[in-house]
Amino acid sequence: MNDVVIKIADWSSEHSLLMEIRTRVFVDEQQVPVELEQDEMDPQCLHIKALAKSGEIVGTARLLPNHYIGRMCVLKSYRNRGIGAKMLSFLIALAKKKGFTSLYLNGQLSALAFYEKQGFRADSEVFLEAGIEHQHMSLNLL
Repeated sequence: MNDVVIKIADWSSEHSLLMEIRTRVFVDEQQVPVELEQDEMDPQCLHIKALAKSGEIVGTARLLPNHYIGRMCVLKSYRNRGIGAKMLSFLIALAKKKGFTSLYLNGQLSALAFYEKQGFRADSEVFLEAGIEHQHMSLNLL
């Protein structure tokens, strides 16, 4: 989706907007308990946002200090338009600029093929996280 722009988000001023997106996707749609979706790591993370032409935030993700990508989501009505791929590419480029040599994530099984297209490889057995099946994935940036 060419009219969507990915930008770094300011957690201190935009956290309520980012949390609204995450709540709609993870809590409302996927039934993740709110106490599992929210954690103390957010203020330490670098957050990104996907902005539609209207200026509406339609997706978000975060990059943790330990090189993990997390809380990546796109609103249902905006999925399958390449927004997630654009967000992931942005995060990979950002990690490279920061000198990271690898990236990690816990991918939902339903999204493994999406992450594999960007070069991530599953390197664990299937495990449950917030009641949803996941696999640990990694990407070598060297």
